[in-house]
Amino acid sequence: MSAEATNSVTPGPMPGAVSGPVTPTAPRRKARPRIDLRRLGRAALLGPAARDRLPDAISHVVDAHRAHHPDADLEPLRRAYVLAESSHRGQMRKSGEPYITHPLAVTLILAELGAETTTLTASLLHDTVEDTDVTLDQVRDQFGEEVRYLVDGVTKLEKVDYGAAAEPETFRKMLVATGNDVRVMSIKLADRLHNMRTLGVMRPEKQERIAKVTRDVLIPLAERLGVQALKTELEDLVFAILHPEEYAHTRELIVRNAARSDDPLAEVADEMRTVLREADIPAEVLIRPRHFVSVHRVSRKRGRLRGSDFGRLLVLVHEDADCYGVLGELHTCMTPVVSEFKDFIAVPKFNLYQSLHTAVAREDGQVVEVLIRTHQMHKVAEAGVVALGNPYAPAPAPDDPADGERVDPTRPGWLSRLLDWQEAAPDPDHFWSTLREDLAQDREITVFRTDGGTLGLPEGATCVDAAYAQYGEDAHACIGARVNGRLATLSTVLRDGDTVQLLMGQDPASEPSREWLEHAHTPAARIAIQRWLAAHPAQAEAQRTDAQDAQDRAAHRPAAGVPDPDAAAEQPAARPAAGNVLTDRPGAAVRLARCCTPVPPDEIAGFAVRGGAVTVHRAECAAVARMRDGGRAEVGVRWGEATECRVTLVAESFVRPHLLADLTEAMALEGAEIVSATVEPPTQQQVRHTYTVELPDAARLPALMRAMRNVAGVYDVSRAQPQPQPQGG
Repeated sequence: MSAEATNSVTPGPMPGAVSGPVTPTAPRRKARPRIDLRRLGRAALLGPAARDRLPDAISHVVDAHRAHHPDADLEPLRRAYVLAESSHRGQMRKSGEPYITHPLAVTLILAELGAETTTLTASLLHDTVEDTDVTLDQVRDQFGEEVRYLVDGVTKLEKVDYGAAAEPETFRKMLVATGNDVRVMSIKLADRLHNMRTLGVMRPEKQERIAKVTRDVLIPLAERLGVQALKTELEDLVFAILHPEEYAHTRELIVRNAARSDDPLAEVADEMRTVLREADIPAEVLIRPRHFVSVHRVSRKRGRLRGSDFGRLLVLVHEDADCYGVLGELHTCMTPVVSEFKDFIAVPKFNLYQSLHTAVAREDGQVVEVLIRTHQMHKVAEAGVVALGNPYAPAPAPDDPADGERVDPTRPGWLSRLLDWQEAAPDPDHFWSTLREDLAQDREITVFRTDGGTLGLPEGATCVDAAYAQYGEDAHACIGARVNGRLATLSTVLRDGDTVQLLMGQDPASEPSREWLEHAHTPAARIAIQRWLAAHPAQAEAQRTDAQDAQDRAAHRPAAGVPDPDAAAEQPAARPAAGNVLTDRPGAAVRLARCCTPVPPDEIAGFAVRGGAVTVHRAECAAVARMRDGGRAEVGVRWGEATECRVTLVAESFVRPHLLADLTEAMALEGAEIVSATVEPPTQQQVRHTYTVELPDAARLPALMRAMRNVAGVYDVSRAQPQPQPQGG
């Protein structure tokens, strides 16, 4: 991308720096000569060329366009330039150049990335409606609805009408337009790149403000659209403005490395060319110098940099299969670093990126990173959605449209999610801050639904985020999840490739928990929960009070092993069990052990205790083995004819409204009489209930436990298990 840079902070030689190239020498295609914008400005001032003749001012655009689209119709470009030049005539940029040089430079950037004619036409006109008397109706009449839509999409909203909200609302408008046509954002990114290149004429405080918006919004959008060529240059320009000292240090590192007599990257590249030539695999091996920000990140991660850290090797082949052939040869003939291998061809990134990543080690310990891709993959890796030409042109249906997030570049999954939540953003400030937070999550994961579909989520997303991504506001009724077949709390962080099943309650009055906000990472989830809480202040306040009460109870709960006098007072007296259990000691008092609450037809064991009584345990109770080892006298016991029983059950459930009422109702319908109940404070959206119940017939116990499990939100019901007793010191 060539355009004259008048920006004083644009990466270039520093005063006193070593002369010569800053990056390692590498075989590369012949570069086009840099364009003199002043010459273009003079051409523009001379006025348009004769009718039907292409103006000299767009000759560079035409050359770049024909390199990608040899058969393109250039007439729309000629007419667009004529209209733009005549409309902007007399306007000057702060740098002193005719204003027309800006749309020309923006259009050249897009042309070199391979944009099709419609995008370039709109790019030439992108400031006409905003800065001149040209109207959108005129654009539509002369160039069609597509061009009109693209120009409208990048036209800023007026501060006179929107005040401080103009910038966030402009971006909101632009994103909505991008949702219907991604080429809108392509033009905006190229527009921002040229403005950043020429930002040196602005006041320092304005440079900083524009650089921060570029860092927080435009660069993440370029990453998501896969336009790496724009993203990397924008990163370096922002780096130079916001971190001038680190930028200068990084530049010095690059200059010193360029002055080295040896180049490990070039040596390994030569070795690779030999290996691939002998394997008869046609391939091009190039050195890809790291850009400034990449070098800075590597230096912070690894400390002292070695020669191989300043770039990577790129291997370009013609066919997908050749990528794996190259990989096999390199791993066979060189020393691979297996932990560095990643296959983004079989599983492309969410922004269309495809490559094989690997690394090889030299004898001196230096590790060289290698990227392997086809020429078409490289084109998409550099230009992203711009390289797709017109993504809306009819094309053959794909053989396997398995994942809409990847096969539809016109509406990527992240963009659909963004458009969904932006509608619910209550005001421009909230939208602006949430947009920056959303775009800061620069990695995505894919999780699988049990119905075969997929969900694209940002890295760090939880089951709460998955619920709102799949069900929208219906996710208020979510009561839990299974991740890879195992029960999980809604706060569980999902990983790439997980399978998630969301458990939904049936109660239409279900409500989200305030605690969910702590685990919601996506704007869609946060906004939906916040909106519900704002619309139901009474329930929200009740949740807050309940949570505070639970914390207070937990804070005052006695330590383990210390008797709680209040709890002991609430325990009902044990009912006589002599009618249920027969012993070898007629007349002895019989007690059913509370630690394991045996019921017919459990296998039981009895032991004599103080006062001549007999305590009865389930045979598998840990206390049985302990008493036998301690020499406690065992007494023969067996069940009698009576069928009623008392048993302690533990129910594990997810937190939801009305759960306690639903659970006790289900127990009552099975004929169970609740003797005592304990509900522990919820933790991580899970709650534990302990019930001691009496049944008229022990045979009804399995039916009771099934009924409890069938209550929405309850995922496990079990007999109380005896807790191991602490050993005495």
